[in-house]
Amino acid sequence: MSYIKLTQATLDLPIYDVQGRSLKKEVMRLGRKNRIAEDNDGIVIVRALDSIDLELNEGDRVGLIGHNGAGKSTLLRLLAGIYSPTTGEVQREGKVVPLLDISLGMDENSTGRQNIRLRGLLLGMSESEMRDKQEEIAEFCELGDYLDLPVRTYSSGMRVRLAFAVSTAVDADILLLDEVIGVGDASFKQKANDRLLDLHARAQIVLLAMHDNGVIRKMCNKAVWMERGRVLAYGPVDDVVKAYEASLKG
Repeated sequence: MSYIKLTQATLDLPIYDVQGRSLKKEVMRLGRKNRIAEDNDGIVIVRALDSIDLELNEGDRVGLIGHNGAGKSTLLRLLAGIYSPTTGEVQREGKVVPLLDISLGMDENSTGRQNIRLRGLLLGMSESEMRDKQEEIAEFCELGDYLDLPVRTYSSGMRVRLAFAVSTAVDADILLLDEVIGVGDASFKQKANDRLLDLHARAQIVLLAMHDNGVIRKMCNKAVWMERGRVLAYGPVDDVVKAYEASLKG
């Protein structure tokens, strides 16, 4: 049984490249409600996530909403295991597949076919899974003979097609999405959306960060409203989205 449980999960991120008194003073001035501070070594620390309690179970389709910088993408990276909490606890059960940077692991000098295997293994597919899915991935991305050429020769649209095709071939128990709906050019968009919806339907738990509240309402049954690294509300999607939209008008 898949689940996610966060208990007082807090994440502090150091900023090592803030040099000089004037720049550091400006960064500290921009901090609000103690989200930015200095440690004992004088390194600027940003509190990216603050005391988050959250529990998700099978069947939950959860949309993350909030302003830019609210902590949505950082929360997804915490759940993906990219970050570990500074304090608190993150518990996960089930295979987590993060679609946060779909081009991660692509090698410019390798061919498209070689990258299918490289990216697939990076996403946790076994060798046998890759053999079974390689031709389906190749057919979906519609790159034809270009798959035998180095990725450095591809246009940006071709790279997106290849990366998306591999990333969405993985079977996930817990699916983490960060603004990947509508990826690619117009001719590829509907095909990509259909594939993503199929992946969404097969996953047991889905977390989706988007700025399109209409998509959140369509694809999710719950929502998390985040602000400055905190969870302001969590519950039925219509209730939380309405509260968030009302706050924007006020």
